[in-house]
This record gives sequence, C-alpha cells and structure tokens, in this order.
Amino acid sequence: MAKSPGRHVVRKPTGGWAVKKPGQTKPTGNGPTQAGAERAAKRQVAKEGGGEVVIHRPDGTIRDSDTIPPARDPNPPKDTKH
Repeated sequence: MAKSPGRHVVRKPTGGWAVKKPGQTKPTGNGPTQAGAERAAKRQVAKEGGGEVVIHRPDGTIRDSDTIPPARDPNPPKDTKH
C-alpha cells in the first residue's frame, strides 16, 4: 500500500473538530473534541499505509505532529511520544 499523504486535525469555523486531507478544501468528519478527531485521523492514516498526522490549535497554528506506522507493520517506528 502506498504511503498516505497524511491528515490535519483542524477546528471547524462552526465549532467542533474535523479531519482534513492535504489539498482538500473541505474537512471531513465532525466531532466535538480534538482528541476524537485525532484518533479518527490516526486510524485513517494507518489504514492507508502510514504517514503524518498534524494537530492544529484552535487558532490554526500547529500544536503537534505524529508519525503513524502502517497498520500491522512488523517494524513500527520507535516514536513513544503518543
């Protein structure tokens, strides 16, 4: 499976949090919490072969990013931050 272009966890203008694929104009999904949107983004990226999940603050600046290994990767990265 090809590596995913990743996802961004962004605040929706109407409230709540959503997952946005790079290059996409409209975020997908809708959740009341940033943590829920982050979990959804990580699942999506893992299913698509791994990649980066970038988490934004409510003001749009980047708060954190996390490298997600492909689902069932026999040699996952040693990133223990999250």
